[in-house]
Amino acid sequence: MKKLMTALFLSAVSLSAMAGGSIEKGKQLADKYTCFTCHGKDFNTPISPDYPKLAGQHKDYLEHALTAYKRGDGANGRNDGTMTLQVKALSQQDIKDLAAYLHSLPTTLVTHR
Repeated sequence: MKKLMTALFLSAVSLSAMAGGSIEKGKQLADKYTCFTCHGKDFNTPISPDYPKLAGQHKDYLEHALTAYKRGDGANGRNDGTMTLQVKALSQQDIKDLAAYLHSLPTTLVTHR
C-alpha cells in the first residue's frame, strides 16, 4: 500500500510539473525557433523597442500571448506575420514549456517600485 501511495504521489507531481511547463523543453524550443534573434540573446535586449522583453515575464501572460498569435487575426487573436508563423507548429504543451522557460530567466523588468 505504501508503494502504491508513493507511486501515485510521484505521478501526480510529475503530471503537475508537465502541466506547468518544462523549463528544459522550453529552452530547447526557444533555441530551435531562434527566439533570441528578435528578443535578444538574454531575452532582455530585443532588437527593436517594439519587441517585448520576454525574460521574467509572467507565465500566464506569455501563454496567453503565444496562444493569441497562434489564433491569428480572429477573435481574441493577435496579428503579426512573424509571430504567427513562429507559433504555428507549437502545441499547447510547447507553449507552456516556452512560457516556463522564459519566466525562469533573470529579468530587467521592473516588478515593483
